[in-house]
Amino acid sequence: MNRDQILTIGLWVFLALFPLLAMAMGQTYWINIWTRILILGLVAMSLNLIMGYGGLVSLGHAAYFGVGGYAVALIAFHTSQGIPMLGWMGSNDALMVWPIAMLISGLLALGLGALCLRTRGVYFIMITLAFSQMLFFIVISLKFYGGDDGLAMTGRNVLAGIPLASPITLYYVCFVSLLTAFVLLSRLTASPFGRALQAGKINERRARALGIPVHRVRLVAFVIAGVLAGLGGALWANQMRIASPDMLSWMRSGELIMMVILGGLGSHMGAIVGAAALVLLEAWLAGITEHWMLILGLILILAVLFVRRGLFLRIAGGSR
Repeated sequence: MNRDQILTIGLWVFLALFPLLAMAMGQTYWINIWTRILILGLVAMSLNLIMGYGGLVSLGHAAYFGVGGYAVALIAFHTSQGIPMLGWMGSNDALMVWPIAMLISGLLALGLGALCLRTRGVYFIMITLAFSQMLFFIVISLKFYGGDDGLAMTGRNVLAGIPLASPITLYYVCFVSLLTAFVLLSRLTASPFGRALQAGKINERRARALGIPVHRVRLVAFVIAGVLAGLGGALWANQMRIASPDMLSWMRSGELIMMVILGGLGSHMGAIVGAAALVLLEAWLAGITEHWMLILGLILILAVLFVRRGLFLRIAGGSR
């Protein structure tokens, strides 16, 4: 095994054993923080598919994250209030609710992707930002569903009869979700589809000349990324027990882009490392000073300037 593989296995072992380590040290509050890291790592990894492999910088990826969260919160709201939604009384079963959230996010990605992928460069960035902000303001305007304050959930979903109220249970559900997505994306990007996606990034004109349907490949990748981001939103709403408008904001999209860059473009594990680095930096700096965002900004600038390949790829060495 090379250095990259050893490091990847080591990180997965660490993530699998972390709750046990936290309980042994009597610091169980870290389980909630690392659950956030797992969820954001999943969403960052979905963005890395279109950004790191497809060369598509999207400032609207948080839209699918937020829609997934709101789908779960809306169903939970109607279920708890006993108010039918499109003739359906709702459900608290994650095996029913989460696929719905993923489907809605995927359909949204399909619709927006079909429009956004007609543009290139800065125009693509701006149109994804515009659509995301439209959804953000639509959510704020829904006063019946909380408006600015977000939509709270009375409790977490139940997965196959197992309540997710326990932080450890939710952590391992997020861990399995992240690991499954990692395996699927690793196989996908190593497949002919993944090679076609990367070919479009390297030289779109030459890829088209070789017969690669670049637009179709990018659209499929866009939908896959949206579905995974929707799952991340469903998990986030369960952890926070609320779906809030900030999930759809351009600032959240910017954070996801920074996670991908910080960890290493074109690296699935790098996206997870980037999410961990950003969340832990925020938690540490927020405990030191109220001006932590200024210091965080300076650290991120230095990281981009001097760790250009990303943290994971820099540590893993020249294996990629």
